[in-house]
Amino acid sequence: MNFLAHLLLAGDDDGLRLGAMLGDFVRGGLDAKKLPESVKQGISLHRHIDQFIDALPQMAALREQFQPPFRRYSGIIIDLAFDHELAIRWSQYSDVTLEQFDQDLRELLAEHEGMLPANLKRLMKYADRRGLFAGYRHESEVLVSLAGVGRRLKRPNPLHRVSEIWPGLRPAFSQGFEQIFPQVQHSVADWMIEPGRASQTG
Repeated sequence: MNFLAHLLLAGDDDGLRLGAMLGDFVRGGLDAKKLPESVKQGISLHRHIDQFIDALPQMAALREQFQPPFRRYSGIIIDLAFDHELAIRWSQYSDVTLEQFDQDLRELLAEHEGMLPANLKRLMKYADRRGLFAGYRHESEVLVSLAGVGRRLKRPNPLHRVSEIWPGLRPAFSQGFEQIFPQVQHSVADWMIEPGRASQTG
């Protein structure tokens, strides 16, 4: 899952939401990190979601639909494709508009700017320029974002060419999201009852 899905799954708790954003930027064990406990829990939830999804057979089947050279980068592509699927279905999952959710996130990050690493700040400046994450409703914006990810990777990659395969995979993204997201929601609900120790089996 990419940022939008992680943020929605974190619920209304500000600490969990901050952890959802920090999850891709904080490495290693959390015990020594000088972060509020609720933020550490949010990072743990982010990691739990990623591990849970990676183990799902439906995700493995979706990755198998990619051909070289895109298969190596299928996880990145699927992450953003699922944020697109979530964005176009947003009203099914939230009573708050996507635009308001987006604005609330920016206010939360501004309030806690001191704990944000530099690379996350750069990401949010990019998001502000592009009108993300609400912009993920539009396939064109997802493709621009994927190309941007490709430019940040050190090795040559085909992420600037995803438009070549997107139309053919679009139905698989939609079906995959509809199969996988409810399982993730269930797993997160279990995790919320007993954080960090919920079943990984789904």
